[in-house]
Amino acid sequence: MPFEYTPPKYAQVIAELQRRIESGEYPPGSLLPSEHQLSAEFGTARPTVVRALRVLRQEGWIDTQQGKGSFVRGRPALAGVSSERRGKAELDRDESREPGELVSVGTSAAPSRIAALLGVEPGTELAIRRRLVRQDDGDPSEILTWWLAPGLAEQTGLGGAEPVRGGVRSLLDRIAGLRIDHVVEQVTARRAETHEAKLLGISRSAPVLALYVSARDASGRPVLALDVAMAGDLHELEDAYPVG
Repeated sequence: MPFEYTPPKYAQVIAELQRRIESGEYPPGSLLPSEHQLSAEFGTARPTVVRALRVLRQEGWIDTQQGKGSFVRGRPALAGVSSERRGKAELDRDESREPGELVSVGTSAAPSRIAALLGVEPGTELAIRRRLVRQDDGDPSEILTWWLAPGLAEQTGLGGAEPVRGGVRSLLDRIAGLRIDHVVEQVTARRAETHEAKLLGISRSAPVLALYVSARDASGRPVLALDVAMAGDLHELEDAYPVG
């Protein structure tokens, strides 16, 4: 039976309310139904509706006034802008569809930053999966290193040499029943590590952009961590978002 993904209930509520706003059913300035009314209509618990309204408010679709309710602002100007967050993109990266190669799998002691992201002691032995990503012309572009518990790596096959098809997020859900709810990202600039300089073909003193990602379940528990080392002269980071 093929794997089918059903969006969580709060995401379904968001999508339907966005559809109604865009269609004019809920015009700008109109008052949305109350949380109680939406909960009854969608057949879901009130916290689910509260979560959906929070996302819509953060993205600029609605305003909420204490004691009055939620009012429609309209479709945000940036709603059509593709601004997928980098951490999510990495979790969904299909290794079989891009140039690059696996450079190492095994175990390694967790450095301090990775240990902090995963909530373990520095030096804890973790499974790693390190991959060099290349540009279309074959030049090295970035290094991805996944960090996770050895048992989880063995269970999911992330400790093996086969390419991850469909992305790590889908693999964890499908094989281990672990659903990633959110990620925490940190970006810093630093000097390249010895292995990074060698793989990227840069000097040891050259700067790299380092992205650190902690992927977590709905309770906030870290499931795995990722660090991405990018040659500083090949990458720039850009984002677009409403300020309300």
